[in-house]
Amino acid sequence: SEQLKSKGSTVKLEEGMLLNCSCPWSGKLIMVSWTNAIYSTPIAIYHPDYGVNFHPAYDGRIEFIKASALDGSIRVTNVTEKDEGVYHCSVQTFPGGSWSKETRVEKQVNITNIPTVLAQNPKTRLIVPESETVTIDCSHAGIVYEVSVEKMEGADGRSSLLAVCKQDADGVKLIEYLPSGNVNCSDEMELKLRLNNVSQDDGGMYRCNFSTDAGISSNLVMLVMFPSPKGLSGAQYTWYIYTGGGVAGALILVTVALLLLWRSR
Repeated sequence: SEQLKSKGSTVKLEEGMLLNCSCPWSGKLIMVSWTNAIYSTPIAIYHPDYGVNFHPAYDGRIEFIKASALDGSIRVTNVTEKDEGVYHCSVQTFPGGSWSKETRVEKQVNITNIPTVLAQNPKTRLIVPESETVTIDCSHAGIVYEVSVEKMEGADGRSSLLAVCKQDADGVKLIEYLPSGNVNCSDEMELKLRLNNVSQDDGGMYRCNFSTDAGISSNLVMLVMFPSPKGLSGAQYTWYIYTGGGVAGALILVTVALLLLWRSR
């Protein structure tokens, strides 16, 4: 899945190497998940209530440091050349939302760090005029225990949590933090965020996060705003475009007909 990533770092491949993953803000830790490119499932998961879980290849080799409340850093032991590669950590927090970072493990480390990387290909791109209503759909094909939506605020990974849908003993529970618009959460754990009377401030990147048996996955949704002509609503603007296109098409047909008539003389 596509994700917004904070500034990454490079670590030398060595015994007891430390992979840093310390969330820069304060709040309550929900879960930490580590993945790499080799395995399709997370290599390490930490949950404050349910403890830790490790991929068989890393069981007994990874230790969560927990130096602070929102620290998801790990130490890796019994290191081999197979441990070289890119590792990705994701820290889920409340109320700040999620934060992620990439760490590249190499035999030889360059002096310069990996630059800040922004996801360039969001899964969904919505292009809408101002003053209209738009719906951001967060859905996942597999079994989902919790889904949240947040708006990304900057390249450092900071975000604003807008809504959370989670399953509990009484069914699906919805928690909203949105000052405007509304949220709907279905029994199938599909979250729909509706934004009313949107403006340029609503434009930007939104992220849907899904908690599953395999860990946390995310989808990015890009909302692109464009101004409507003054005094026109979105529906009127659409009519305006189609009418203008029809008039232009008629003028072209008349011009072609006159040219054919002139050449036939």
